Amino acid sequence: MHVCIVGAGVIGTATAWQLARQGMKVTLLESGDGPGLGASYANGGQLSYSYVAPLAEPGVLPNLPKWLLDRRSPLRFRPRMDPQQWRWCLSFLRHCGGATARQTTAAMLTLSYLSRDTLHQWLDDTPLEFHHRSNGKLIAYRSPELLDKARKLVEYQAAHGARQKVLDRRESVDLEPALAGLGQALAGCVYTPGEEVGDCHLFTKALYAALERHPQARLRKHAMVAGLRRRKNRIVAAELADGEAIEADHFVLANGLGARKLLRRQGGDAMLYGLKGYSLSVPRGPDLGAAVPDISVTDYERRIVYAPIGPVLRIAAMVDIGADPGALSPRRIGQLKSQVQETFPALPVDAAAVWSGERPATPDGKPVIGRSKAAGNLWLNIGHGALGFTLACGSAALLAAQLQGGRMPIDPQPFAER
Repeated sequence: MHVCIVGAGVIGTATAWQLARQGMKVTLLESGDGPGLGASYANGGQLSYSYVAPLAEPGVLPNLPKWLLDRRSPLRFRPRMDPQQWRWCLSFLRHCGGATARQTTAAMLTLSYLSRDTLHQWLDDTPLEFHHRSNGKLIAYRSPELLDKARKLVEYQAAHGARQKVLDRRESVDLEPALAGLGQALAGCVYTPGEEVGDCHLFTKALYAALERHPQARLRKHAMVAGLRRRKNRIVAAELADGEAIEADHFVLANGLGARKLLRRQGGDAMLYGLKGYSLSVPRGPDLGAAVPDISVTDYERRIVYAPIGPVLRIAAMVDIGADPGALSPRRIGQLKSQVQETFPALPVDAAAVWSGERPATPDGKPVIGRSKAAGNLWLNIGHGALGFTLACGSAALLAAQLQGGRMPIDPQPFAER
């Protein structure tokens, strides 16, 4: 069986690796200069398996006016004359109910734990260097009320396999001394010891290099897929911009927002929208000592994540809806640096490498993994939002099981095309 995969970000490359490991012939097509140069490049770096609750949750609605009016808000909305934006936003609001969010969280936990187990399996078989480490994670709360609400989420997630503990201020600082800079502003933390970190770009490159050595894999860079050639209810070839046709038995779209254009030409669509995020990569030399967190930290109220990855502290934040996808906003980067220095004043944020990218997200927060309605042999692995790195390996395993018609590792229904 020959499978053609469009897109060599972390999702497409992981999918190609899983299929090649299982003996299938794969062709991986990447439009750019190399793997993992889009949304996979400098993302948050947290492999946060126990924190996959959707952005669409009940707390969004009461905070929405403040977030939309405050320039320092972690979420900013810029309206555009774009029907897809308004369709996406209306659907997002419909999914902000408590019952829906709980169902989504439960489904996402099954996928994230599958992803964790799949990654560990791969690493047992094929060592990959990407600064991978199991260092735990702290969700830091400034508000005692929000910390109390977090206790309820900890109880709910415990029923689905999460191992977490609620810490007070003293216990939090004892565990992670870098949090001492928050002083009395810190109410406490939720600690998850089993969470991990890694460099998503390095991981994607390492998988890509392993695929280059695999006898079942064929990799193509600068291979822009302009369309899909169809015969009745099947796709027979991916047509490149230069006119070349890549034939295969099955086709997988794992090219994020680019999948929408290819699907529309087949009479389908994908409810995806790009949520722009920003990151800083701050050098963490030995001279900084305890000023740099060694455990991953998420500042809950500000929605800023801190992940120590090899020689850098990766800091990622913000959701901009409707922002210019190609522009690096000096205002937002300046705001992020300012907030980081308020929390960790010793960090050399002016030495940081800055980045922004669009994260292709669905309104309900669940990725689409499985057969497309547009054609019988067309498959989708898209819409992972900010959780692409966390969910990539599990998504690859789930899609491969569906494509082969074997036993499902988890229930695929929550991730079917909506």
